[in-house]
Amino acid sequence: MLELRDITKNYNTGTVNEMCLFDRFNLSIDAGEFVSVVGSNGSGKTSMLNIICGSIPIDGGHIILDGRDITMQKEHVRARYIGRVFQNPAAGTCQNLTIYENMSLADHKNGMFGLQHGVNRKRYDVYRALLADIGLGLEDKMHTRVGVLSGGQRQAMALVMSTLTPIDFLILDEHTAALDPKTADTIMELTDKIVRSKGLTTVMVTHNLRYAVEYGSRVLMMHEGRAIFDRSGEEKAALRVEDVLSLFDKISIECGN
Repeated sequence: MLELRDITKNYNTGTVNEMCLFDRFNLSIDAGEFVSVVGSNGSGKTSMLNIICGSIPIDGGHIILDGRDITMQKEHVRARYIGRVFQNPAAGTCQNLTIYENMSLADHKNGMFGLQHGVNRKRYDVYRALLADIGLGLEDKMHTRVGVLSGGQRQAMALVMSTLTPIDFLILDEHTAALDPKTADTIMELTDKIVRSKGLTTVMVTHNLRYAVEYGSRVLMMHEGRAIFDRSGEEKAALRVEDVLSLFDKISIECGN
């Protein structure tokens, strides 16, 4: 379970551009939930993800994960149990290394690095099997540099790599936004398959309202640092894209857009 308790976050403190994004913001996410987060630009979606991952500091409040207060933990420490897939397919992989080398590094992220081989030959067949399950033919390109792969192939790899070691939480930061519609659908199907098979607690920020409605167990809409819409269970199952879109339109009108 993740709890954000009384989170306060200010930007540009002490300047004429000072802004309070979160003012004692609270949110609870139960273990095993798949939460889709939508909202306009500047609503606090990505900032919330960065706060969970430790990418940015907070000015007040606490972050509790499975009963542990991780508020003061550094980002690299949280990365041991929080997987993250970014919007840019290049962000989750190393382009100058091969698929095999990338998988080996991801497989060893919680271990100690010393003066030994960076690849694990004993795990080669395991990596091939995991990649074969994606259905993109990556298992036959183990010694191909990742930099020559398509964006969809790299994002599929990033998904597998982020969940290769046991994690408690998965963060998806608009991970289909840079892909064409067909590839984005493929990545969403893969995402759903991985999340379900591993039972991962997941937060996905997306601008695709269809994905927010069709996937996951809960929909959250952010606006000006607040959660203004929260549906789960039967209410979420009955939700339509038109319902979410109408709320977007109402907010836009109220904001003068």
